[in-house]
Amino acid sequence: MPKKKSLFEEKDSFHPRNRHRLRYNFPELIKACPELAEYVSTNQFQDLSIDFTDPNAVKALNKALLKQFYNIALWDIPDGFLCPPIPGRADYIHYAADLLIGEDEKLPKGKHIKVLDIGVGANCIYPLIGHYEYGWTFVGSEIDQLASRSATNIIEANGLSKFISIRRQRSSDQIFTDIIHSGEKFSLIICNPPFHSSMKEAAEGTARKWKNLGKDKKDGIDLNFGGKNAELWCEGGEEGFLLRMIEESARFAQSVQWFTSLVSKKETLAACYKVLETLEVKEVRTIDMKQGQKSSRMLAWTFI
Repeated sequence: MPKKKSLFEEKDSFHPRNRHRLRYNFPELIKACPELAEYVSTNQFQDLSIDFTDPNAVKALNKALLKQFYNIALWDIPDGFLCPPIPGRADYIHYAADLLIGEDEKLPKGKHIKVLDIGVGANCIYPLIGHYEYGWTFVGSEIDQLASRSATNIIEANGLSKFISIRRQRSSDQIFTDIIHSGEKFSLIICNPPFHSSMKEAAEGTARKWKNLGKDKKDGIDLNFGGKNAELWCEGGEEGFLLRMIEESARFAQSVQWFTSLVSKKETLAACYKVLETLEVKEVRTIDMKQGQKSSRMLAWTFI
């Protein structure tokens, strides 16, 4: 029989400030969100868990995590939209915060730190975590009207309108233009770009996720993580999006202290470095991140 793991076993790969370094404490999470109870059962390791291929179970887990750890009482997303893994999203926020630590080594806290989340999504996860952890103010940009409305509903339902706002990006060819206003300054840009270059590639990625979860897509259940077209794929895929982002960032060089983005595919970095070398950037950093079996990285650059 597999050995049961302790609730107090730490996940060494997470950022030291990540609240999710310990394993999920399902009894406590159920107290925070009673609807989670119907999805929790004993797995093959004789431990409490959920079926991560069930979208309703994953959504209930997110509701519980957000309520227990981030004081978000009301959170929901429309069917079919991306339901992100919260521990990994928190990791990105903490590593991005490290970029803003000055010589005094104080954590970058306070509403004076303004952050732009490119593609905030229907879930609004990054602003919710970033505001709770550091007191930052956020602008979230979003191209999808329904996602924009969903994020706004979450913000208003939790009384966060003074700290988080949503701006619609109406052009798929633009990233910062019409979002960053004239004279506006941001301490930080964060972005989780579409990873795939086509619907076919996104479907293949879905199949791999299902295989990793020990499920056959023939079971007929929708992918637990969800994701609309704009969330999953765009022309040129991750590399194409990031190259456009880097090139456009030069026009806003003095408006932003640090530009950052997640990079899912390590092979994407070479093209990004090549373009960054042609611009007058002052510093480029690549920070490796790992959450469990998944490895990713944050690319950061600054003109200041």
